[in-house]
Amino acid sequence: MAVYTEVSDEALAAFLTDYDIGAMVAFRGIAEGVENSNFSLRTTAGDFILTLYEKRVDPAELPWFLGLMEHLARRGVVCPRPVAGRDGIALRQLCGRYAAVTTFLPGVWPRRVRQQHCGPVGAALAALHLAGADYPPTRPNALGPQGWQPLLDRARDRADEVQPGLAAELDTAIAAILAGWPSDLPVGHIHADLFPDNVFFLDGQLSGLIDFYFAATDILAYDVAVCLNAWCFEPDFAFNVTKARALLSAYVKVRPLSAEERAMLPVLCQGAALRFLLTRLFDWLNTPPGALVTRKDPLEYLRRLRFHMAATDEHAYGL
Repeated sequence: MAVYTEVSDEALAAFLTDYDIGAMVAFRGIAEGVENSNFSLRTTAGDFILTLYEKRVDPAELPWFLGLMEHLARRGVVCPRPVAGRDGIALRQLCGRYAAVTTFLPGVWPRRVRQQHCGPVGAALAALHLAGADYPPTRPNALGPQGWQPLLDRARDRADEVQPGLAAELDTAIAAILAGWPSDLPVGHIHADLFPDNVFFLDGQLSGLIDFYFAATDILAYDVAVCLNAWCFEPDFAFNVTKARALLSAYVKVRPLSAEERAMLPVLCQGAALRFLLTRLFDWLNTPPGALVTRKDPLEYLRRLRFHMAATDEHAYGL
């Protein structure tokens, strides 16, 4: 989450007249994340999240995201639910941006990931994959393998400012990963961005999953690989196999992984690390001055990528 577009009190008050959620009591920007402009909104009816969708998001895809969230919520996944206006429409416009209000989820995300967080995350991810199976619309993953080389090309001229030789190392990695990328694993709707700041806990229990705006239809086990990258490395970038085993064990109790999915974990983890390295690299070099946003270091994912490139099989992840 982030704030790129400012919203005045007057604009917000006019916007809220289209809803039946009361009058504004408090309103503030949320700085975490890098994608859309997000605000915490309290009204006389309760707490909500207001999202303004920025230029990277294709407006034509927004009904898919909002529809998926509604679908998952109806099937028991604890996630934000879009709030429709009085006319029954959830997607609207505010300050020149498409915008939506969603329900607020209580809890806080874990600033320090511990082993006890990883099992609930694995189980929740598997439940999400099962719950999404009967959501008919699909959305290609724009940040999947076909998008990696164009992302690097957009950052190539300045990549070595971040670390000398980075562009060449990433060229080599992309070629190797694409050569081994699977084409016959189970596919479904994935979250694709289930990082710790997108998972809330309350009283020791997982209380919700948020930020579905990278969700797509792609390899389900790739979503597992995203989580292994996000949840199972220590602050010194050492891979914690105990956390990985907890996450994977909880996942397979809900949705078993096939032998083929297990065998492909190294290359899927390589791809997941590369994807986040590339988007972080682009944002690191292109975040506009003055934006209320926390930039994320792309080199954190270079360390992860190197670990996965050295992994020989699923045993590296505790299986």
